[in-house]
Amino acid sequence: MPERSPTDFDLAIIGSGGGAFAAAIRATNLGKRVVMIERATIGGTCVNTGCIPSKALLAAADARHVALDARRFPGIDATAGPVDVTELIDGKRALVETMRSEKYVDLIADYGWDLRHADAAFAGTADDPALEVTDADGRVDTVRAAHYLIATGSSPSVPSIDGLADVDYLTSTTAMELDEVPESLLVLGGGYVALEQAQLFARLGSKVTMIVRSRLASGEEPEASRALMSIFADEGIRVLRKSTISSVHTDATTGEVVALVAGIGGREDIRASKLLVATGRVPVTTGLNLAAVGVTTGENGEVVVDSRLASSNSRIWAAGDVTGHPEFVYVAAAHGALVVDNAFNDAGREVGYRHLPRVIFTTPNLAAVGMTDKQARDAGIVCECRVLPLEYVPRALVNRDTRGFIKVVADAQTGQIHGITAVAQNAGEIAAAAVYIVSARMTVSQVANLWSPYLTMAEGIKIACQSFTTDVSKLSCCAA
Repeated sequence: MPERSPTDFDLAIIGSGGGAFAAAIRATNLGKRVVMIERATIGGTCVNTGCIPSKALLAAADARHVALDARRFPGIDATAGPVDVTELIDGKRALVETMRSEKYVDLIADYGWDLRHADAAFAGTADDPALEVTDADGRVDTVRAAHYLIATGSSPSVPSIDGLADVDYLTSTTAMELDEVPESLLVLGGGYVALEQAQLFARLGSKVTMIVRSRLASGEEPEASRALMSIFADEGIRVLRKSTISSVHTDATTGEVVALVAGIGGREDIRASKLLVATGRVPVTTGLNLAAVGVTTGENGEVVVDSRLASSNSRIWAAGDVTGHPEFVYVAAAHGALVVDNAFNDAGREVGYRHLPRVIFTTPNLAAVGMTDKQARDAGIVCECRVLPLEYVPRALVNRDTRGFIKVVADAQTGQIHGITAVAQNAGEIAAAAVYIVSARMTVSQVANLWSPYLTMAEGIKIACQSFTTDVSKLSCCAA
């Protein structure tokens, strides 16, 4: 084996999102020399084009919807005027810039690691990898490190559809920068991005149609799909399930997007002001020259890693969306810290998702922890499940919004809870409680007999567990 070249840094990180920052902070706290290389805007997807801007706009749209929906409370009437999209987008942009500065850029100075605004690609060999770093002026530098972390994230996936390349379509990124609300919007996809964006624009005033290959939130419980279908129908969102777009073009006269949709109802031409493609995301590894340093990639371009997040090259690691693992910023952050512990402390930590929370920020939220009913059965677990309609949850009654449910998936023999799913207001907070329940391997009986604060949505978990042995329709609303 050739002698290794001297290293400039202990850790070289490609990317600057949540996983990259978590790794840089952990490594710097260990006294390691760190360099971060970013070719675009500091902060990655979450703060710039993902979680922060989308949830800020969702919250604004929800505020408008609350006013329009106020009549569900007797004696309350409210109105909402048209949306000033320019001011809305400016406000979102200001929030993003503030958070990027305070939570990302300023931290680099606080911790003192090196930042390079440049493109990076691997060079050297598998035994002696290096990074070739090219700045905006074309200057090339070579960076060597003891360990390397690929944290380049993911980008919107664009399917192969006849005519799509000639249409000015939107993605989750460009939709966040629109300067007006489309009169009508055609959304392709049924996952979390499609669901959130469809409801966002519908509540801002667009007439929205969704084209969904199977069902809404197809990876979650079927009850969740049905609940969201009903909620979206109430809000005027048309959902075409088991449908695909076979071709698309722009009407030269009207400027509308025209999509030929094939589904269970036959073929139909659907027109809309804009088309939003929200069919998932793909890892960003193009141009990294990974093969040259012996790093294996998968069929979607993801960096193949083991349970410790090491690639096929023992000095090169990966974190976040680029691994093809669950696409949540808190997963990326956990990855980043885990990589540093394993690389420098030989901690042997392994990543696992048994009690990972998943939240879709529609209103009501869809949130889940652990296994679905089907996943548990596929794993050989003999399940017993209960689905509690929200009409039995006092908090939902006083909110005058009983759309949704809480479902508990448990082992029929031991009562151990393997999964909890909810469609409800603030279901994300229900998921936070569910993480601890599933992680602690608690049983239905234990949860049914624990304290729970009255008039909270999380109380619904306790009531759902009580429903395994009790007719909850016979309970007093204040009874334990």
